[in-house]
Amino acid sequence: MNNMMLISAGTKEGDKTFKMIPLTEECAYVEGIFYPGNNILALIGVNKKDIFHMMPKLDPNGDPEFRKTPSKDGVPVKQERRTIETYQEYYLEDRADIDAFIKYFAINADTFDYGQYFKEEPAA
Repeated sequence: MNNMMLISAGTKEGDKTFKMIPLTEECAYVEGIFYPGNNILALIGVNKKDIFHMMPKLDPNGDPEFRKTPSKDGVPVKQERRTIETYQEYYLEDRADIDAFIKYFAINADTFDYGQYFKEEPAA
């Protein structure tokens, strides 16, 4: 397949990691990012689906409506259940699955050292 490319990147937490970016419009994924803290490769697919989310309820001005008293879970604003269209997500946790996926999809899998981003699991 080889229609993605591995690149170096950073996480929100400041860790060094790698991402996978599509090279062609035919690619089945929008993005892939590796989370080194738990050795998971998260993939965002091009297919969309409708899922429910709790969203802040808005007043006529578009501002969140606040509750008189916070809810049991500490949320200070009123919420409502809404359907939102989101991209399908996939998570690879097994090292062998991640290696196989990268070798199948990444054009630079042989030259990019993605193995350096894996954290070794403590011996039991």
